Formats: sequence, C-alpha cells, structure tokens
Amino acid sequence: MSDHADLLITNARITTLDRENPVADVVAIRDGRFLAVGRAPDLTHLAGPATRMIDARGRRMIPGLNDSHTHLIRGGLNYNLELRWEGLDSLADAMALLKAQAAVTPPPQWVRVIGSFSMFQFRERRLPTLDEINAAAPDTPVFILHLYDRALLNRAALRAVGYSRETPDPPGGEIQRDANGEPTGLLLARPNALVLYAALAKGPRLSPDDQINSTRQFMRELNRLGVTSVIDAGGGFQNYPEDYQIVQKLADDDLLTVRIAYNLFTQKPGAEKEDFVRWAAQVKPGQGDQWFRHNGAGEMLVFSAADFEDFFMPRPDLAPEMEAQLAQVVRVLAENRWPFRLHATYDQSISRALDVFEAVDRDVPLDGLNWFIDHAETVSDRNIDRIGALGGGIAIQHRMAFQGEAFVERYGARAAESTPPIARMLSASLPVAAGTDATRVASYNPWTSLAWLVTGRTIGGLRLYPSANRPDRETALRLWTQAAAWFSSEQGAKGQIKAGQLADFVLLSSDFFMVSEEEIGGLESVLTVVGGRIVWASEEFRSHAPPTLPVSPDWAPTARYALGQQKARAAAARLERAAGPACCATPCGVHGHAHGHALAGDPPSAPAFWGALGCSCFAF
Repeated sequence: MSDHADLLITNARITTLDRENPVADVVAIRDGRFLAVGRAPDLTHLAGPATRMIDARGRRMIPGLNDSHTHLIRGGLNYNLELRWEGLDSLADAMALLKAQAAVTPPPQWVRVIGSFSMFQFRERRLPTLDEINAAAPDTPVFILHLYDRALLNRAALRAVGYSRETPDPPGGEIQRDANGEPTGLLLARPNALVLYAALAKGPRLSPDDQINSTRQFMRELNRLGVTSVIDAGGGFQNYPEDYQIVQKLADDDLLTVRIAYNLFTQKPGAEKEDFVRWAAQVKPGQGDQWFRHNGAGEMLVFSAADFEDFFMPRPDLAPEMEAQLAQVVRVLAENRWPFRLHATYDQSISRALDVFEAVDRDVPLDGLNWFIDHAETVSDRNIDRIGALGGGIAIQHRMAFQGEAFVERYGARAAESTPPIARMLSASLPVAAGTDATRVASYNPWTSLAWLVTGRTIGGLRLYPSANRPDRETALRLWTQAAAWFSSEQGAKGQIKAGQLADFVLLSSDFFMVSEEEIGGLESVLTVVGGRIVWASEEFRSHAPPTLPVSPDWAPTARYALGQQKARAAAARLERAAGPACCATPCGVHGHAHGHALAGDPPSAPAFWGALGCSCFAF
C-alpha cells in the first residue's frame, strides 16, 4: 500500500474541533479517512505522483455538518415537487413564484409550498388570502403548509382531495367552512397536524425514477450547504420498508452523497408495540455501513405521547393511557438494545415520559443506548438532570426561529428567553446536538439554524434569547458536528478533522468565525467532501465539481430556479410580478387597509392592527 495521500488540501484555515490539534492548514486523505492533519512543511512528504492536490486559497475549512434531526428520506421523495419560499422577504414575490409555477405544472400535479418559511419573514407579516391563491392558480391545485399550524388549499386542491360539506373534521383538526357548510380551503391543526398531513398525502407522487432524481437533487442541495451526514427521524406516512426502497437503491448503487443514519417511526396508533417487535426481528441498530445505517426507534414511539408543537394553540395534554403504552414500547426497545428518540416539546410531556423511562430503567438499564429527547423547547432544569442521570441526550432544532413570535404572543418574551434552555443543557454536560427538523416546517438549511443559535433571532428578526442563552460560534459549530456523532452512536468516527476519522469536510464561501451575525445565514459551501469524495464544488473549485444531474420532471420547481439561490428566486419573482399583480391587489374586508399599499412600506407596528399573527385576513 502506498504511503501517499489520495487527496491533499493545502493553504486552508482549518477549524479541526480537535482540542489536541485545534488549528491546521493541510489535510491529507487516504481511503476515505483523514490520514494526517497539520502544517504544510510537515505533510509535504504525503504527496505522491497520484495524489490529487487542491489549494484551498485561504478558505475556512470545517468538519462536515451533521443534522441530528431531519427527514431526508421522506423529503427526498418529494423535493422536486416543492416550491420554496425560504429567504423571500415579500409575500408578493412569493405569490408571483406560485403563479408562475402553477402555469407550468401539468395536471394532475399540484403546486406545493411545504415548510421552510413563516409569515413573519414577509414584510407584509401575513399569509396570502384564499382569494389571492385562487386568483393566482384558478385551475392547478395549490397546497401551502404553514408551520404545524395550518394549510391553505385553493378550490382546485379541495376538489383533488375530495373535501365537501359531508367531510367530517378529524380529531384535533378543523376543516374551516363557510356559512353554507362548504370547506373554504383552510385546514387548522387544533392542535393535531394530522388534518394537514392527511390532505397532503392525497397529492400525486413522483414516479420511482423521478423519486430517485428528487432524492439526489435534495442531497446535492444539502451538500451545497455543507451537510455531509444526517440522522433521519422517520416521519408520518413514512412506512418501513416500503418508503425506504428509493434510498436503499441509491445506497446499493453507491449514489448517496450524504451519510444517513435512520430511525424507524411507528405508523399504527394502538399497535406501536407490534411495529417495534416486528422491526426488531428484521433489522439491528448499526446494521448497514458508513453511508446508510439503522439507528434505532422514533421519533414517534407511541402516538399517545405526541405533544403537538403548534405554538399558535394552547399546550395539549397527553392522553391518560400514554404511560402504559409508552412503557410497553420502551421495554421492547431496551430489551433489544435499540437506541431511541422521543418527540417531546413541552416539559409536562417530558416529565411523564421520564417517569416511564425511570421505571423501565430499574428493570432494563437504558444507559449505553444513546437514547434522547427531541425538541425539548420548555424542558425544566430538573428534567435536564433526569435525562442526564439516565444516560440520555437532547437534540434541539431551530423551530423557534420560525414560530418564536407565536410563542412570545402566547407565553411572553420572558418565557421565550430560555426556549429551549441551551446554556443550561450544555452546563449539565449531557449530550446535546443541533438540527433542523426539516422539511415540513423548518428549513433544511444548517446556516439558518447556526444563525439562530448564535444570534438568538427568528427569521422575522425578533431577538428571543439574551447572550447568556446563546452559544459562541465554536460551540454552535460543535453542536452541528462533533456533538451530533453521539446521536448516531458514531462518536469518535466523525465530527472532527482528525487523523483516523471519516474525511468529511467543507470549505466555506466566507469565514464563519469572521462574518457579521447578519451574514451567517447566507453561508454555503464552495467545496464539500464526504469520505474523500468531492460531492459539491463551486466558484474557484468548480473544475472539481461532479457532473450535474438534470432535474426530472422538467416542470419541477427545482428545475425552474437554481439550487438554493434565494436571491435569484426573488429576482425571478420580481420579473414575474412585473407582468401583473399576483396578490395583494385587493383591500382587506376585515381591516379595510389596502394590501397593495402594504407592499410599498413597512408593516404597521400597532398590535391591535396586525394582531398576533399579522393581518388576520389570511383566515378568510
């Protein structure tokens, strides 16, 4: 075997996150792992005749980003179907894009805006009205999902899903109706989001070939942002093994460009134990390889334990049967040595779950399982300590960046200052990692999360956290790298730029440690390497980029607008809008103000005018 490197990156400003070797300027890679990390004079002997050499030109290098909670597998199947409003600061621009996409979307397909935006990002501080959506797309079904709160369907979408005056409201949800009892197109989670997701599930799927293309496009987009690993938390309507066939084929064909550790999410209320008993006989934790491997159970363990995270609504109380059902499942998992994760937003839910975990632990120890709580926005100091005592961790996400305003309106700014209590978690010395919970609500963009961590601001600009609850930049980066490895039982294998670890790293468009706070959210990668393989390259490294993959189908929103280019999408939207108003041309029948006038200026600051959610005319 040659002693030379396969790949040598020189002249980089490297943040290794290895405290024994914190700063370097050269990395050498062989067989998919870091061979050596250090200074140029010490590593020049590792360059041989076959070594690929890349001059980083002084760019900042960081370990590859690892999203500890996302839904890549489900999101990949639908990525090419979805129009994105992320990064747009004008509702008028967003509606212009929707109108343009509706014009090219063939029947029976829908235009879908699913997650990654909030009404609070728009200068209008509101959602579109149903009349505006119907005017922009009179014939093409449109489905707009806003957080965990509501969905807006135009008349064509209502026909497509088959909702009528006879359609009953599901438990915990509302199909809003007009005076004649006919559905208006507004679906509300009260607080169960099933009404939203059940309607979305009625939409047409892509063909298997297009699902493969869609998943590859999604991974390429994540690579563009510097993501090299994820932990997939399953998700509703994500059945195993049926809905995992596309990602399994990509893994079998060596076409993954993001490492995936996947959790299994029960799909059968009342039969959750049976799901996990069956799966425990089919697959073992860690089964797979470094690219695609099983990671355990959750985030849904039992449906009765789900506390719906809609901060527009009051906190829900969990069902009285939750403890008995959860105990059955956790006992099965502990006996089979399955790691698990549990969705829990509120401290009250976490308290009840921990009662169960402690009872099971007395019979079947949980320590060493790398189990953890997901979300934990309002977790108390006492429960943080209880989690640590049981050997658990906490995975946090930037959901408050999208709905912090709603939380403040309901619970007050003081309560929001420690929602979640990041500093307290870190001081407790239990495992903590960051992620996105993409794609149905929050953005899959890790830099949106890192900006939220560092600045404490929502995407609407509201400062939530005092400096005491905001990690410094290096700590925030560790939450996205080294710390995240524990959550897939891969600690020591990745997350640092360190000899022997997997060679996953990123060169950044600008220096994360030097840019202003306002610029953090706009960072991306100019060179992404996973296992020594270049999976993304741009700017001066473009000659190293892998071949591009045309988007399929060709009418997809991802074919129409460049990957991740929010500014380009905004510019395109303004061109579309120049042809005529797409929304906001009519006055609000409730408040009397003209939407067109609102486009031209800043929103009024008086809460009595806008209300908690911005202009309330979106509800009609």
